[in-house]
This record gives sequence, structure tokens and C-alpha cells, in this order.
Amino acid sequence: MATGFDPGQSIESARRALSALLQSAGVEEPSLDARLLVGAALGLDLTGLITEAARPLTPEETARLEGYAQRRLAHEPVARILGIREFWGLPFRLSEATLVPRPDTETVVERALEHFRELGRSHPPVIADIGTGSGAILLALLHEIPEAFGVGTDLSLTALHTARVNAAALGLAHRASFVACSYAAALRGPFDLIVSNPPYIPAGEIPKLGIEVREYDPHLALDGGNDGYDAYRALIPQAAGLLTPGGALIVEAGQGQAPMIETLMAAAALSIDRPPKADLAGIPRAVSARKMPP
Repeated sequence: MATGFDPGQSIESARRALSALLQSAGVEEPSLDARLLVGAALGLDLTGLITEAARPLTPEETARLEGYAQRRLAHEPVARILGIREFWGLPFRLSEATLVPRPDTETVVERALEHFRELGRSHPPVIADIGTGSGAILLALLHEIPEAFGVGTDLSLTALHTARVNAAALGLAHRASFVACSYAAALRGPFDLIVSNPPYIPAGEIPKLGIEVREYDPHLALDGGNDGYDAYRALIPQAAGLLTPGGALIVEAGQGQAPMIETLMAAAALSIDRPPKADLAGIPRAVSARKMPP
């Protein structure tokens, strides 16, 4: 689809034109996406877009905006185009090997903080994030718990590099380490909190997902096996053996998956001491259990 941006066109005109194009392509938030893309192409924040609205585009800005527009019209997510996404109020760099952090996942952080507040504080808490991706969950928790230390695992070396970059950018590299392994296989513990947003989409459902997910999110981070529970079957028993007494495991769940996850947790001798925490849509999203003292 041609965009028709021209050097000399005003910033405001280009923004409105892009919003209209995105709307016609069925993009959900065309005005917001247009503002973000125009701002990124021109290096302007919201204030700059307002104060410079009448300024004409330069040829370089026009070419950059054209490239961004074509990618968004192909339904590449804005976060992928810009290479960054906010999570828990913090900026996270992305790569092709990481999921785009989503607001639903902040529910896992909220539940982990609830458990943290109930821990005895005889030592600085130690946290593990299994399948860390961009490091979003782990680094959000380290940001909230200044005395904590954490380790993130992932099969993807590219994802681990991205997580390390994010840890350094957020000033958390001295309290975070990252390990390449399958789930928690290389960890020794003990950990006070273990968190995870594992792959949980049934393999047969992936082709039915929206284009922004199925074409742009890494399938390694989506594919939960035939029934969506392969990752939980692997990581829950591992996590149970790594938790300190009183420690908690908190995992993200897909819609309708919480009961089966709780069954797997109970089978690993973990105690379900509260119902799953729902996201803003009311979906039970963060499932947790404790390792009870002997």
C-alpha cells in the first residue's frame, strides 16, 4: 500500500495521513500508532510533535517514516518496529528472540510482590525467572526489591543477550545474571521466588493467532505443545525442588489453564494458598503456590 508521504509535507499532515492509512488497514489504535511512529521517525516526543506540527518533513525524515509506515501496514507491531516496549513503567529493548512484554504479564509481577511481602527477611531474597526473554519480569522485580538478586534462564542466546542489555540499561546488571539452559535445568537454588511466563499456546492454535503474534513473536516462546502444558510439566517439578521453604512459584497462564496448572503444582507437593490473580480482563492470569516448610 502506497503511503504518499512527501518532503515538505507538514508533520501534522503526515501524522493524520498515517493515522488514516492505519485505520483503513484495520489497525486497532491507528492514532496512537501514527503518533508513535512519526515521533520515532523524527526523533520527537509528544511536546515536539505539537510545537513543530507545521514544520515540513525533510527528505531523510520522509524516507524513514515511509519505512516505518510500510512495516506497520504489514501488521508488524509498533514495539517491534521501534525495538522497545514499556513494561512495569520501565523501557525494555526487544529482539527477534523475545516476546513483546504485555500488560497481562504485569499480573505475575504483582502476585510475586504479594508473596515477597510475606517472606521472612533473614537474607536478601533470591529470584529466578525461567524463560526470561527480554528479562522483563525479573528486572521489574529487581527494580521493586532493591535488596534482591536474580537469575534468568532461556534457551535462546539472543534472548539472553537482550536481557543482559536491558539489565545494564536499567542499572541492574550487578544484581542479575543470565544462564542458557532448558527451563531451570542449570539452576541449583535455593530461591525465594521463582517466576515464569512459559510458552502455553497449544501448537495447533498458533496458526489461528492474530498476525502480529503468529508472524512476529518467536514460536519458541509461544508453543506449549499439543495441549499447551508441556512447559508447565517440565518447569513446575524443577521449581519445586529449588524453592526455599515458604518460597513461591508464580507462573503466567493462558485463558482456562489455571485449574490444570494448580493440579500440576499440587502434584509437585506445592501448596495452593490463594486463587489465581486475574488480569484487567478478568482472566485468571498469575497462578501461584508455596513450598511449605517440613
